[in-house]
Amino acid sequence: METSSDREFLVQFWGVRGSIPAPGKETERYGGNTSCVEMRIGGKRLIFDGGTGLHVLGNSLLKQMPVEAYMFFTHYHWDHIQGVPMFAPIFIPGNCFKIYGAIPSNWDSTQQHFEERILHPNSPLPKRPLAADLKFHELEPGNIFHLDDIRIETGHLNHPNGAMGYRISYRNRTAVYCTDTEHFPDRLDKPDRLDQDVLKLSRNADILIYDAMYTDEEYYNPKSPKQGWGHSTWQAAVEIAKEAGVKQVVIFHHEPNHSDDFLDNLAQEVKAVFPKSILAKEGAIIDLHAC
Repeated sequence: METSSDREFLVQFWGVRGSIPAPGKETERYGGNTSCVEMRIGGKRLIFDGGTGLHVLGNSLLKQMPVEAYMFFTHYHWDHIQGVPMFAPIFIPGNCFKIYGAIPSNWDSTQQHFEERILHPNSPLPKRPLAADLKFHELEPGNIFHLDDIRIETGHLNHPNGAMGYRISYRNRTAVYCTDTEHFPDRLDKPDRLDQDVLKLSRNADILIYDAMYTDEEYYNPKSPKQGWGHSTWQAAVEIAKEAGVKQVVIFHHEPNHSDDFLDNLAQEVKAVFPKSILAKEGAIIDLHAC
C-alpha cells in the first residue's frame, strides 16, 4: 500500500551562504549558515554538503533517532564541510550514513580524507570514535546511479580544484543541485559560454538550485573582478534556466556581505526577468509535487 512518504519530494534549506558564515542582524531573514540542503524523497533522506547548516540539521535529527541518511558532497572547500565535526548524529550509535563524493587529489580514499582531514583535525572536541555506521561511496562526474527508485546523475562543475553537481529524479520530478560553479567569461560572444555540463544536468528540471553568489556588476567589476573564483551570477542562472527549460530557479550560495535588504532587492530583479524564481532562505521548504 502506498504511503504519503512514498510520494514526497521535499527540499529544505539549512545553510544558504557561500565562503564563510554570516551571522548577524542584517542576515537574519535569509540566514547566515553555509551550504547544506536536505531532500526527503520517497521515505529517504538525502543531504547535500556539510557547511555550518549541517550542525542545525543535526540538532533537529536528534529528535528522530535512529537516523539513516545519504550524504553527498560537491567538493571539500571549507564552507562545504564546516558543519561535519559538529554534526552530532555521526557520534551516536545506531545511526547510519552513506557518504558520497569524489576522491580528493593526494588522498587514497574518500574515507581517509573524511576521517583524517575533514573530521578530527578540525574538530574543537577531543578525538572520539565515529559511533554511527559510515559507508563511503566514491564518485566521478558523469556517474549515474540509483537509490531504489531515485535516479542520481552527476556532472563536472567549473570550480577551482573541481566540484560535482547532482541531478536527482523521482516520479517525474527533478531537482538539480549545482554549486559551486562558474560560467565561461572569456566566451561572452560565443554560444557555448554557458557550461554544457550544467545545461545537461539542468535539462527540463523542476528546480535548479544554482550558485549565484554575485551580480554581473560585481562579477565584471574592473576594480575587483571575480572571474576565476569559481562562482556565478544570478544573470547566468536565468540564462541557464531559460536555455535548459528549467521550471523554477533557486538563487543559492549568497555572498556573505549581501544583507537581507540587498537580497530582497535582488529577488525582485530576478523575478522581473524570470518570474518562477526564489532566493534560498534557511528553513524554507519546496514541495516538488506542488511545483
